[in-house]
Amino acid sequence: MPKIDGVIRELCEKAEFMAIVTNGDDAPHVVANWGDYLRKVGIEPDRIVLPTGGYRITEDNLQRDNRVQVLLASKAVHGTRTPGQGCLITGTGRIITSGDDYDRVKAQFPWARGVLIISVEDAVTQL
Repeated sequence: MPKIDGVIRELCEKAEFMAIVTNGDDAPHVVANWGDYLRKVGIEPDRIVLPTGGYRITEDNLQRDNRVQVLLASKAVHGTRTPGQGCLITGTGRIITSGDDYDRVKAQFPWARGVLIISVEDAVTQL
């Protein structure tokens, strides 16, 4: 069963940005990416694929501990009680610098030094 479907997919289609959290040496480490980039690469049922520019600390963190969390939200998606809905996506991540996924993303984002691939394990709504 796909993890990114229903309201989670709608959030991916409408979110302006996303926060990506990895486990740092002494604290969580947070980076962001644009929802437009996710949509341009294509929303997949069980993976998030994003271009990366810097992300050096994120890459180091993922090599030590590949667990990752992604938060995204949109006021354009109605929540359970009010306008606005969010979700928490959990999974494992890695940054690649070669291969088919890299070539596909690099063709759309020439500035990308790599590609963050998150294998989605769970996705739950927030708000």
